[in-house]
Amino acid sequence: MSTSINSIGQPGSSYLYGALSSGSRINRAADGPAELAIGNEFDRQNSGYEVGTRSLKDAKNAANIADGGLGNIADSLQRMRELAVQAGNGLMSADDKKYIQAEIEQLKKGIGDMTDKTEFNGIPLLENEDGKVLLISTDANGTQMGLTRPDTSLAALGIEDFDVTGDFDLSRIDKALEAVSGGRATLGAQSNAFDVAIDLNGVTNYNTYAAKSSMMDTEYGDYVSRLKQQNVLEQVNAQMQKKRQEDAARRTMGIIGN
Repeated sequence: MSTSINSIGQPGSSYLYGALSSGSRINRAADGPAELAIGNEFDRQNSGYEVGTRSLKDAKNAANIADGGLGNIADSLQRMRELAVQAGNGLMSADDKKYIQAEIEQLKKGIGDMTDKTEFNGIPLLENEDGKVLLISTDANGTQMGLTRPDTSLAALGIEDFDVTGDFDLSRIDKALEAVSGGRATLGAQSNAFDVAIDLNGVTNYNTYAAKSSMMDTEYGDYVSRLKQQNVLEQVNAQMQKKRQEDAARRTMGIIGN
């Protein structure tokens, strides 16, 4: 009689020892083909949610970097507006306006530099002439969310040739400020959406792990009890086998003796 399966259909001690040592009652396809297939699907989902969460965190970091750049640009635009209002004072001389314009040019250069240098992993975050949305894979099913990038180039903001030494329109600065504020509002909303998706992934991933654990993990108390029972049965089987061998030997000796 095989020692892997006993007479009443209990799993053998080798299986029970394997389940206890590994912590899983399904360690090969023969232990439960259906359960193993379902467990593999759980693994696929868990991996997908974990990768999606990392992608979402990257997207949130990118949104925060972009928002920081927009904050600096907003500060520069506010200073430009103050200077423009000052230049609009009729008591300013032509030379005074030239000095003011010189500072405005430095501020515009700073805005251009901030636009050029604000990036994540080499991807520009404040240059988006084509209005493209970055798509972020968020979960095991390939669901995607968008990261909208504003365009803060001087041309896009409409301040590339803003000059207070002649006639100028202050509303151009106001419109640029509105565009920057709108970009920050959009990024903030997207960052909040990424947080919600990250939390949802965490809950779903936890529940998926729990479902797999419930189906595949070894129940130690039950398996220790079954192992003890199996060991007793195997000892009985061994004793019975030994008894049969001894009886056969005695019968053989009896035949020889006769």
